[in-house]
Amino acid sequence: MKKLATLLFAVLASCLAGTAISDTGGLNSLRGSTDLDKVRQADDMKRIPRDRETFERDYLHQPPLIPHQVRGYVVDLNSNKCLSCHSWTNYKKSGATKISMTHFATRDGQTLADVSPRRYFCMQCHVPQSDAKPLVDNSFKTVDALDGK
Repeated sequence: MKKLATLLFAVLASCLAGTAISDTGGLNSLRGSTDLDKVRQADDMKRIPRDRETFERDYLHQPPLIPHQVRGYVVDLNSNKCLSCHSWTNYKKSGATKISMTHFATRDGQTLADVSPRRYFCMQCHVPQSDAKPLVDNSFKTVDALDGK
């Protein structure tokens, strides 16, 4: 079996030896027309407004979107900038939305006195919105229950 796999690999490699890396076979990617072996220039940074009204959710269990700028926020093992406004002790003073009770539950369903380690890194689920145009066409429709119709 090992000899057969080696033989197949050798035949495939010899067939591909004449094919250029930049040959895409007519396929396009989000990289545009940049060849795979080239580094393309980074896109411009997208503008994220400073503060907005909260966003409506589009599907059940969707994490709320962040309606403000988060550049420079530190969320690491030692600190979490998000909790300075969204914690249960600070949300009234800041006028922010308080974090959900679900953020205090462990994987086993035990409720903790502080945010669960699995929910501590907010931007794994919650993301800010920018003025970026969609990368691909999208025909997504809001869930009927949240559509308000």
